[in-house]
Amino acid sequence: MSAASPIRWPAEAIWEAVSPLLPGFTVEVLPTIDSTNTELMRRARNGQCEPTLLVAEQQTAGRGRLGRVWQSDVGASLMMSLGLPLAPQDWSGLSLAVGVSVAESLQPVLPALGADQPARVGLKWPNDLWLGGAAGDRKLGGILVETASFVAPQAASAATASASTARYVVVGIGINVLPRSAEGMSMPPGSLQDVEPGLDAPTALLRIVPPLVAMLRSFEGYGFGPMQPRFTARDVLQGRAVTLSDGHTGTAHGVGDDGALLVHTAGGMQAITSSEISVRPTAVPPV
Repeated sequence: MSAASPIRWPAEAIWEAVSPLLPGFTVEVLPTIDSTNTELMRRARNGQCEPTLLVAEQQTAGRGRLGRVWQSDVGASLMMSLGLPLAPQDWSGLSLAVGVSVAESLQPVLPALGADQPARVGLKWPNDLWLGGAAGDRKLGGILVETASFVAPQAASAATASASTARYVVVGIGINVLPRSAEGMSMPPGSLQDVEPGLDAPTALLRIVPPLVAMLRSFEGYGFGPMQPRFTARDVLQGRAVTLSDGHTGTAHGVGDDGALLVHTAGGMQAITSSEISVRPTAVPPV
């Protein structure tokens, strides 16, 4: 599919798969918007807290973590946000769990290492999808999880113990579908074509959303702990030298059952829960 081709979104198929899990669930596709996350947060502030999947063919002000801009052209990227009331006992590790679900939907089985193998979909703590392999590390996409600063008025399912404990969460996902220029980027971009030639945004959306909703329901009851081994299998930072946002350096040693990144520094092992980290270019072996 070229960027100029009409896009046929599988809205009905997604609704049929998800609505039994999320009563009142709706799917919306907009030709253009500033940001799908921003729009769902706007609606939530106005009292609209129904489960909603919002897909944009183009974003004019897409956002990533720490306010980074997510650029997009029609058909070149998958841009979506899922908003729903959620009431987990512990929110820790939610963005990591989302990453695991998305990565497994796009590539259920990691290919073996080798020059003739497709790129491997990995996870970079705390919220990035990376490709690894013979071509080196490339960024495939990102995840932005936001929660409203108020209690959602309705629980979404019987799994939610009390409506008073539910908060409206918006899970934003942006993925490069077609190859794009690396100009101005600190890291080369990857695309779904590196994973599976011919894979387009609508097909990827249908693969991602139903398992993502099921995972969020599971997370509500059990937290990140059961997802930890699955994150570890795709952890691209394991054993690498990393630099924390405060300038300290160390070696990444995976994540804890609460989703904290474990980094061995000169001062001992630290559990990092909020610092942005970057991989040292001199310590980036093939994944």
